[in-house]
Amino acid sequence: MIQTDVERLLAAAPAPLPLTRAALRPLELASDIQSDQAAVLFSAAPHPHAALAGLLLRLGHWERSHTVAQDIASPEGSYWHAIVHRMEPDPGNAAYWFRQTGVHPVFPKLLTQAEELLRETGPAHWHLKTAWDPFLFIDWCEEARRTGGAAETAATRIQLAEWHLLFDWCAG
Repeated sequence: MIQTDVERLLAAAPAPLPLTRAALRPLELASDIQSDQAAVLFSAAPHPHAALAGLLLRLGHWERSHTVAQDIASPEGSYWHAIVHRMEPDPGNAAYWFRQTGVHPVFPKLLTQAEELLRETGPAHWHLKTAWDPFLFIDWCEEARRTGGAAETAATRIQLAEWHLLFDWCAG
């Protein structure tokens, strides 16, 4: 598989990316992707294994994404690991992995996109700080799972924006 195959797989991915692992439906087209294919799938990527973890998650393969992410000793691996635990949902474990991630270079763009999305669909009481706060977003996802409605819509859209930014960062 090469880049065109990745694009074909992503085109088949269901939208939106759900907030919980239980709502994911694995895309069968991706069932044969193995972790040792990261270098082939993402030959020019700065972070091929992290890109693979993101691809597997987007295609609904939570367990496999988790397995790949937990073996990546980098901020990108920790970031994907945090996302899968946020979706599990295991907020405490997600927070641990976001602490390992630190301040990631995608955060400024994510803040900008989240602000735009909140203006369009967000709950009135959700307010961002001056920098992206992944711990606040964990709380918002927890609230969105409980309440649904505008909170769920906003959290789902922000999570998908986050996925795109991190995937693009990893895949180049």
